[in-house]
This record gives sequence, C-alpha cells and structure tokens, in this order.
Amino acid sequence: MSIQKTYLAAFKGNFTSTMRWHDLDAFWDVLKVQADDQWFIYAVGEMPPFETVDKSQLLTFIDKIDALLHKEHDEEYCGIVYIDNQHAPEFIKIFDPNNLGVSCGFSENPPLPGWILSKIQPVELETAFNPPKNRQRWWQKIFA
Repeated sequence: MSIQKTYLAAFKGNFTSTMRWHDLDAFWDVLKVQADDQWFIYAVGEMPPFETVDKSQLLTFIDKIDALLHKEHDEEYCGIVYIDNQHAPEFIKIFDPNNLGVSCGFSENPPLPGWILSKIQPVELETAFNPPKNRQRWWQKIFA
C-alpha cells in the first residue's frame, strides 16, 4: 500500500475525542511517557514533513499546543483533539479552535484538523481531499 493510501486510511480511521479538559490532560500524560523520535508533526496547509521530530521537539509541541488550545478554546469542554488509540496512540488530530466548522458532528465537508501528530509520514491533505480546480470546473466547458 502506498504511503498516501496508508496515511489517508489512518486519517479516516476510528478516533476518540478528549471531551473534557481533564481527558486531554490525562492523554498528554500518556503521550509524554511514550514520546520518542518516531513522530511527524504536520501543520495542515503547510508542506508535510519528510522527517520525524525528536523527543524534545515533540514534548515542546505538546506543551505549546496545549497552552494554545486552553487559551483559544474558551469552553468548559475540550472536544477538539481526536486520538486513534488513547493508550497506544499513533495518529492524533488536533483541530484549530479558530476553524472548527462542524468538527464534532456530521458534515459533508468537515474542516481539516489544524495539526496532526502521526507515526506515519503525512501527505498533503488539502490536495488529497479537494480535487484540482480544473476537475471542479469541468462542467463549465459544456456551456462554453
């Protein structure tokens, strides 16, 4: 299976939300204990990384993203971090508090996460999920 198919299958897999802030805190504790040099940090919308970060970079990212989420998602609940396996995580979606759309419900076009932590090399999600503009406009040629 290609890297793209593997990554997209993992992206579309089953995830559990950290609904409450204490759930997120407990998850960060689990991830910090398991932190190693095998994680990719992908800021969706930027070029996907080709190399993993080291353990110290991962730990710094966790601390910084946690502070950002607490500051910018001023709600009693969290609900914007989704994990494939809370005890042995390999894929984590972190939604941007300023671009939530309908991330926690059903939508034909849910927003992409702001950041993804994964043990699988990322692929560029915007291109993978949105066809090129020429494909979106093919029908206009019919009326030209």
